[in-house]
Amino acid sequence: MRKSGTVYLVGAGPGDPDLLTLRAARLIGAAQLIVHDGLVDPAILAMARPDARLISVAKQRARHTMAQDDINALLVREALRGLDVVRLKGGDPLVFGRGGEEAEACHAAGVPVEIVPGISAANGAAAAARIALTHRDASSVVSFVAGQCKGLSEQDWSGLAGKGRTLVIYMGVSTAPQIAEKLMADGLAPDMPVAVIENAARPEMRVLCGLLAGLPDLVTQERVRSPALIVIGEVTARNNLALARIAEEALS
Repeated sequence: MRKSGTVYLVGAGPGDPDLLTLRAARLIGAAQLIVHDGLVDPAILAMARPDARLISVAKQRARHTMAQDDINALLVREALRGLDVVRLKGGDPLVFGRGGEEAEACHAAGVPVEIVPGISAANGAAAAARIALTHRDASSVVSFVAGQCKGLSEQDWSGLAGKGRTLVIYMGVSTAPQIAEKLMADGLAPDMPVAVIENAARPEMRVLCGLLAGLPDLVTQERVRSPALIVIGEVTARNNLALARIAEEALS
């Protein structure tokens, strides 16, 4: 009986290859087969060995290269053939990466699974933008939510954002108007500071700052595209002050 290969659910971090864990870099460099998301930076894929097979299962709003059930089946099928499979995901595989579903499918089929954590998109983006998600003077609570999912208007986000709290929204670019409306309807002040971080930890990164009421216009006027995170809270205003000081120092 052929021995099954192992499926490695690997976090690729926010984009910069230097932010990979050593374990992730070694697995990518040794893999025979890499099944990767569309958010994985090409520089990371370039670390694969020359004869590795790369399969993209990129997902975009309302358009998926491969349905999730088909991805699960692919991982299981290739592992049962005896191949070790690296399933490479942007950020961390268990934070809005559906890694839990893929691990469950592998376990059900008797395929060994190893989860290799990565720097989450939220942590990587905040660090690159010099935003402290928690700060003794501004925030002691951080929450992560998905801004692009079914039933967005019915989700209860009350208490997740406001004074002393930071809210990080994944996949919220296309639903920015609904997000702003939802939060203000829950009582969040229209002048709550926000930041949009596009292409975090990459050379083309942008950090756009504004207020909650102006979030939809900010996203539209600046033509923000994924990958991008929205950070809502007073910590983003502290980031504005930090960037201003840096600019002043550069000019002095």
